[in-house]
Amino acid sequence: MIYEGDPWLEPWKNIIDGRHRNITFRLNSLADASGHLSGRMNNHLHYGLHHTGNGWVFREYAPNASKIYLLGDFNNWKRNPSWELHACGGGDWEIKVPEAFLRHGQLYKLFIEWPGGGGERIPSYATRCVQDAQTKLFSAQVWNPAEPYVWKNGKVGPRRTPLVYECHIGMSSEQEKVATFDEFRENVLPRVKSLGYDTLQIMALQEHPYYGSFGYQVSNFFALSSRFGTPDEFKRLVDEAHGMGIAVVMDIVHSHSVDNELEGLGMFDGREDLYFHYGPAGRHPAWGSRCFDYGKNETCCFLLSNLKFWMEEYHLDGFRFDGVTSMIYWDHGLGTDFGNYELYFNSNVDESALSYLALANVLVHELNPDAITIAEDVSGLAGLAAPFEAGGIGFDFRMSMGVADHWIKWIKERDDWDWNMGEIWWELTRKRSDEKTISYAECHDQAMVGDKTIIFRLLDALMYDGMSRSSQNILIDRGIALHKMIRLLTLVTAGDGYLNFMGNEFGHPEWIDFPREGNGWSFKYARRQWQLVDNPDLRYAGLNAWDAAMIRFARRTGLLETPPVELYRNDGDKVLVICRKDCIFAFNFNPVRSFTDYGFEAPSGKYTSVLDSDEAEFGGFSRVDDKVEHLVVDGRLKLYLPSRCVVVLKKIGK
Repeated sequence: MIYEGDPWLEPWKNIIDGRHRNITFRLNSLADASGHLSGRMNNHLHYGLHHTGNGWVFREYAPNASKIYLLGDFNNWKRNPSWELHACGGGDWEIKVPEAFLRHGQLYKLFIEWPGGGGERIPSYATRCVQDAQTKLFSAQVWNPAEPYVWKNGKVGPRRTPLVYECHIGMSSEQEKVATFDEFRENVLPRVKSLGYDTLQIMALQEHPYYGSFGYQVSNFFALSSRFGTPDEFKRLVDEAHGMGIAVVMDIVHSHSVDNELEGLGMFDGREDLYFHYGPAGRHPAWGSRCFDYGKNETCCFLLSNLKFWMEEYHLDGFRFDGVTSMIYWDHGLGTDFGNYELYFNSNVDESALSYLALANVLVHELNPDAITIAEDVSGLAGLAAPFEAGGIGFDFRMSMGVADHWIKWIKERDDWDWNMGEIWWELTRKRSDEKTISYAECHDQAMVGDKTIIFRLLDALMYDGMSRSSQNILIDRGIALHKMIRLLTLVTAGDGYLNFMGNEFGHPEWIDFPREGNGWSFKYARRQWQLVDNPDLRYAGLNAWDAAMIRFARRTGLLETPPVELYRNDGDKVLVICRKDCIFAFNFNPVRSFTDYGFEAPSGKYTSVLDSDEAEFGGFSRVDDKVEHLVVDGRLKLYLPSRCVVVLKKIGK
């Protein structure tokens, strides 16, 4: 169990054991006769609209309803008795429709009546929703193409040390618009492949009424966002990614639901607590959304079936679970500094939410043992990314969210003269030994309006007129050098995986600001300016080349398969040397001093330079002779270390 290797957990042994027993009990209560969740989590196959071969059947779960009608352009949106669902008991409703009455592409909704009221609703298991261009209202859509998509490529296999490219389909275009699955597949996917990333993490796939929510205010959990294209177009994107050896992970939102009633699950059958908590517990104080009651089997089965649907329908390779901190604490972790283990084991923990997350991990790995699950959690809950069998919750990875926070803090609050190598090493490698983590210098959070990316913090307004290769500016040189070093140091110290957000690899300027009333509904900042990196006269190309070089190097060497070891540190010189996978990474963060014959203890052997951030192709000054071989003599290695540079050596002999 997780407390056996961590004496700090010993005081909480009984709670950890009790938590594990409770999860196991719930697992057994929901599993099939063989003990598997995957055989039972099939709500999506029962509810919703299904073509039966000789007709249609539609089912809905609405226990508080007194009447339900199926409305659509097939019956002029009228509540017609012939389109009334009949109650089947247990809160289930059903209607069977002859083949000729429904066609692919038609629109439909429900009208649900309940004691004291009624209203139009989109079916909770709708798999396709579209928005009317004039009214801006959403409807469900019959989706039954004559020729279903035929998959060409199989699964890509496990990702034990994933190199993740986080992306958003809609803002992936150069043009000021909402980009499509096809455009991403044709224009961006080849870039991901060329850079060397092996995992694509896609945001905002579930349908959401407000584009500016970045996809985090979900209304229709089983529906692929129609803004970006059709289900078949997304399947082709996933299929081609698999053909390139790239796994596809979905950023899934099970932490809350949009409050909307016309589009979402709010007051679906006249009750506020159909899937959510009743009263204040059912409202998120910061997000203005609805909070799921994970203790209800209806909620648990709805969400677990949702996971199975996305994996089976779209051949996804796993999930990044958003907002895990908000899920597992009754106060949603707002304003809490998680510096005490007691905070993981007190009455503020929603044990039902932890149970759900554990069951979700069990289900995902039953469906595909090679699938990966990633928890977005800032609290560092002990056991979150530990195996379920050892008393953990079972996530494969936890996002190391503190790494990005510290980089922003160091850049924002201190001149790099004052950076402390010991503090940097400690904060970048600090994690529990029983969990796997994914590190990143910045993700989409740091790129949002109101914040700044690393390159923007380093260069600020100079980015607008100082990025020409023909211009000379020491502040630009500083920013570019630090940008490269920060990213490689984050990768080298990463626990088990690394992540980058789309465009940050080449230092995308400015921020992300989705169309909203406050900016005149502009798309100017909700896009990616690929022409900057494609222009050989600008210095963005060097940053892009550096990112590709370090990612390919990590893949080629299996860098993250072994842990990093600190070989040498000198805070006065601003030098940090790390050993990992028969490679030595010598970082010189000194702003002005270059060191000749800089010596430190190193593993015996002969080494050659394989990567150097000062190379001209990476926007550097080529101060290092990369052809020189280096031999460890009397246990010491001596190197030339230019200022603001990292040199990478690989062992080539004894």
